[in-house]
Amino acid sequence: METMHPVMVRQLDCLARRDITGLLENYTPDAALVRLDGQAQGLPEVKEAFTAYLALEPEVVELTGYAQTDDVIFYHARMKLGGQPEDSVGTLVLRDGKIWRQTAYFG
Repeated sequence: METMHPVMVRQLDCLARRDITGLLENYTPDAALVRLDGQAQGLPEVKEAFTAYLALEPEVVELTGYAQTDDVIFYHARMKLGGQPEDSVGTLVLRDGKIWRQTAYFG
């Protein structure tokens, strides 16, 4: 696996610490989070989505796939959500060193 982008390092660290403030600092004010069950547009909605997500006590068990360019990060991870195993796949699209668009799938 190549060296991880600093944005991804911060994202994983904030998730592990369940740090909602740190997570939100990783996003642009007009960020969008898109999942199959809905989307969050702008920091207030992204905060609401992450508050619900952190309540599931997410745990990254293993990052099994990772690729990046200057402005796109693509990942696959084995996780636990609410104590249950899940696979997660997603993308982070960056603008000015922060997450501008994110997609996420759990299944």
